[in-house]
Order: sequence, then structure tokens, then C-alpha cells
Amino acid sequence: MNNYITNFWRSLKFWFALKQGKNAQANQIFKAIENSGAKLSPLEKLYQDKLKFQTSLNDKDREIKSLTEHLRKAVYKLDELELKVDFYEPVIRRLDDYILTPEPKFIEFVTKSFQLIEKDEILLQCTGIYERIFDDFESSLAEYIQEEINRVPQQKRVSELQAAIEDMKLLKRNIDPDYAFNFTPYVYMMKYFPDHVYSSYLAWFLVYKSGLLPTKLNILDIGAGPGTVAYGLALFLQSSSGFFSPPPMHICYYSLEKQAQFQYRGLQFWRQYIEQQRMPTNLYFRFDTTDIFSYNEQSKVLPQSFFDFIVISHCLFANKAEKKKSFDVYRKIFQDSLSSDGYVMLIVQIKRLFGFYNMQPKEDIIQEKNLLEKLVEELGLKLEWYKYVTATGIRESHRDFLKYANEKLPPQKYMSPLKCQYLGLNHNSNYGLDDYIILCKK
Repeated sequence: MNNYITNFWRSLKFWFALKQGKNAQANQIFKAIENSGAKLSPLEKLYQDKLKFQTSLNDKDREIKSLTEHLRKAVYKLDELELKVDFYEPVIRRLDDYILTPEPKFIEFVTKSFQLIEKDEILLQCTGIYERIFDDFESSLAEYIQEEINRVPQQKRVSELQAAIEDMKLLKRNIDPDYAFNFTPYVYMMKYFPDHVYSSYLAWFLVYKSGLLPTKLNILDIGAGPGTVAYGLALFLQSSSGFFSPPPMHICYYSLEKQAQFQYRGLQFWRQYIEQQRMPTNLYFRFDTTDIFSYNEQSKVLPQSFFDFIVISHCLFANKAEKKKSFDVYRKIFQDSLSSDGYVMLIVQIKRLFGFYNMQPKEDIIQEKNLLEKLVEELGLKLEWYKYVTATGIRESHRDFLKYANEKLPPQKYMSPLKCQYLGLNHNSNYGLDDYIILCKK
């Protein structure tokens, strides 16, 4: 009888302690109830379950804290290791660097859209285009050029436009233009920019197809013009939407270009068009307006061993003296600023390549390889691979290219009217390539 009264009294005090929020007292009374061996009331059983859960939770917390501490120490050791690696000669990549894995369906889509046909192990014929992406790009570019030209008074417009056109005509004679006239950026954007972006798109596609395109990408573009290489990459990434979900791209694009107007117009159009597109890409621009021939005097401008890709697109000089001086500068930049596992990508028109050596293009793979190896060796590089991408499927000049282009090649729907109006073109223009895409290492 006495035990019953004692147990009842303990249970009552336990209930009052809980009700009054005296948890320590309630816990002390509950231990006495457990030690007595008395049958637990429903409330006491519930409290017992709560204590077990709390104990388990505390164990988990201690485990989490222990693992967190281990992780903190591991990260600290990793940071220590990274700090020990020479900043100017990186040996390891950060853990958040990834290579985009080539997606077979996307590769097949681009191959079909651009009608890419392998004519031999080197020659790749291209007679198509991804219309949705390039139509949108070209129409926006044409609108931008028209708006900018309209800002200039009519009388001044005619004379400045003609001066830029005459300067640009030198390219047809394999002579380097001056590129210094006010309308030069607009003439270039009408005459060459769409084709060069088209070529750059395919160059990045070939890099991606080879499994060499990282998501964290530092690019140096030498002789960049309005940023052709960046536009080609942006359109390529834009066209991958729907085929795979890449991790966010982080791209640092560094432009070396003598003409500030080219850079300014390129960035202006980028902000108007590319930045409005939905792409998981963070792209940081830095423009350096530099005469490449005086670059040795300011070689500390570029970061050391930093760039994953150094690109020279349609910027190899025809003049022998300028070619020699520029190659000296290029070799120094490659040696100092290309990362240890980085690549140099060259995009060279076939006539410019063969013109270097006073030769004419022929259907001769051995001759072609010898010339390319010689070019790459002169630049102090090692050849990885190369492709000749052409609209005609042959290396020699097409007898009636204009007729062929109108029948076989994608039209420049929005740029053709501007070319007719401002450049005096008397026919529609088409997208067409005759470029070597060359990948090298130092």
C-alpha cells in the first residue's frame, strides 16, 4: 500500500514539474520513478521516448560536428596545398573545374544542321547552318549596324563609308588594311563578321567534340576585332540548350586589339544582343587596346600561365616583316601566358596560309601537312590536330563560286540588303568558309 502511495506521489510531482516547465526537476523525478521499477504511466512512457530521441539526436549532432571538423581540416590542407603550388605555373585544376562531356545527340544535331561531310581525314565540307540561332544573331546585327549608321549625317556618312570600304578591299589583294577609319567596324561587321562568327562557332564545336572544352575557361583573343571568338562560343553554347544541362559556365575573355573602335562596337553589340539571351554563362570581358608590335615593351600586362585557350583568328599578317615581328610577340605570349595544359587555336584562311609560302592550294594532303607543321613550328608550338573547313568540299578555288553559293550555301538574309545598300554589292551574300582550324600546345 505504501509503495502505491509513494509511486502515485512521485507521478503527481512529475506531472506538476512538467506543467510548470521545471525540466531539470522533472528529469530528476523521472529517474527516481525508473529506478523504483514501478509501472510507467502513459505520460511517463511518452517522456521516456522523448529522452531516447533526444539522446539519439545529441549523438547525431556530435557526429555531424566531428565530420564537419574533419572536413574543415581537409579543406584547410587542400588550401595549403594550393598555396604551395606556384601561382605562375599551375599544376592542378580546382575541384570545381569540369570538362563538358560530348553529347552524341547534340553532336549529331550540329553535324546535320551544318551539313558537315568528311571528304577526307582533314577536309570537312560545311554547307548548312543552325538557322534559328544565326537568323536571330544576323537580324539583330543588321539592325544594330543600321541604327549606328543612321546616327551619322548623310553627307559625312558617304565619304567615311567609302574610305573604310577602300581600306578593306586590300584584303582581296592579300594586303593588310589599316583598319583605322571611323566606319571600319561597320564595314567589317557587314562584310566579314557573320562568316567569322560562323567559323568560330564551328571551331568551338570541334574543340567540344574532342572533349577539350572546360566550363571554367580563360580565353585570350589576339587581334580580336569586335570579339569574334567570344560571339562564336556564345552562339555555340546557346545552341546546346535542350540537349544537355551543363554546369554554369565561367568565362574570362581577354581581348588584345589595336583598334579601340572594334572593341567598343563589339562590346556595345554584345550588351545589346548576347546579354539578353538565356544562357547559364558568366562572362567577364577585359579589353586591352594594344599594338601587337609594341607588346614586348608592356609584356607584364598579361597574367602568367593563366589562359586555357589563346586564339588567333584571321590575324596572321601578310607582310613578311610584320609577320616576323608578330610571330616573335606571339611566341613570347604563348610561352608566358598559356597555362601548362592550355591550347593555342589558330583560325587561318587557306589563301593566307599558302600565301605565306608563295604557294597555291592543291589537293595535296602531304603538302598541306608540311605547310601547317612549318607554320606551327615557326610559332614555337606543337601540332595537336587540324581541320580544313570549306564550303566547296575542295581545296582549290571553285570555278563559279557565286553560282555555287546561291545554290548550295545558307543565305545571309538580313545582311545582304545592307551590303547592297552600303557596300555596292549587286548580289545576295551567303555564309561560306575556307578556314583551317588548328589546335596546338606549347
